[in-house]
Amino acid sequence: MRIVVKLGTSTLTHESGRINIRRIEALCKILSDIKNAGHELVLVSSGAIGLGVGKLNLKEKPEDMPTKQAAAAIGQCELMYLYDKKFLEYNHIVAQILLTGADFENETSSSNIKNTINRLLELNVMPVINENDSIVTDEISVGDNDTLAAIVAKQADADLLIVLSDIDGLYTADPRKDKRARLIPMVEEITPEVEALAGDPGTKFGSGGMLTKIAAARIAVTQGIPMALINGSRKNCLQFLNSPELGEEMSGPGKPEDPEEPGAWGTLFLAKAHPLGSRKGWLAFSTRCAGSLQVDQDAAEAILERGKSLLPSGITGVRGNFSRGAVLEVTFEGRTI
Repeated sequence: MRIVVKLGTSTLTHESGRINIRRIEALCKILSDIKNAGHELVLVSSGAIGLGVGKLNLKEKPEDMPTKQAAAAIGQCELMYLYDKKFLEYNHIVAQILLTGADFENETSSSNIKNTINRLLELNVMPVINENDSIVTDEISVGDNDTLAAIVAKQADADLLIVLSDIDGLYTADPRKDKRARLIPMVEEITPEVEALAGDPGTKFGSGGMLTKIAAARIAVTQGIPMALINGSRKNCLQFLNSPELGEEMSGPGKPEDPEEPGAWGTLFLAKAHPLGSRKGWLAFSTRCAGSLQVDQDAAEAILERGKSLLPSGITGVRGNFSRGAVLEVTFEGRTI
């Protein structure tokens, strides 16, 4: 099984922003064991800015771009040093890949990313992927590493995406504020009601929140990849990956072996039965729209109900400056269709 594991800043660091050494050691140990069992692993790791902030003794994540980039440059060195050191103790080699949103938008570079990941896995090397925060700007940013992990999962043709965070999974309400909140073990479809369950935007050192995790789940499941959202601070958080019946367990939420670890499995977002093709998935999730075309009702119905192409006669308005090959939104009555 090919698995993409996303490690969040809150999983890798203490509340102070300093590295959580014991947790990283525990995660590297179990991930190495999972790899020894025959699974292929790709890591998408946050934490560069958070580690840089901690090393610079800043009280919180900076707001200005130059300081963010400086913190990322400092933190990325420490992050990869730790991964290289800890995984090497278990005879596993890691490789760093730093990406920006612009790398996915071009079909050639997007294909090169896929080829690099595949070749590293063929060489029994574990890719460690992060957004290149030391140079990234809002214009070329993926946005957050939850989204990056979902896009990477498709690029890697993964069988499963695991997002480790500081919460047990998706709840009916924010469990830190509402004691009546209940864990949702399985989400069969991401509806507006599910999206409405998202709470605050995350920790002071991280960039993600439940909203980004639900958005990542939508990207993954739409492309045929189930996503598990799990609390990375629990000691048995990845124990289910050692189960010989892993494929069967993915059809429903598992049960933690340790009774003192309730909810260790978290929330499983089920993959759609009929996923998007690779090109449609790339267009939908890995590119930015350069403009939009407004269409009339006949054109909207032809596209949505009969799968027809858009003809010039159905276009009622154009927005944006673009050229041949650009990605555009098609809208009807103000709604993207």
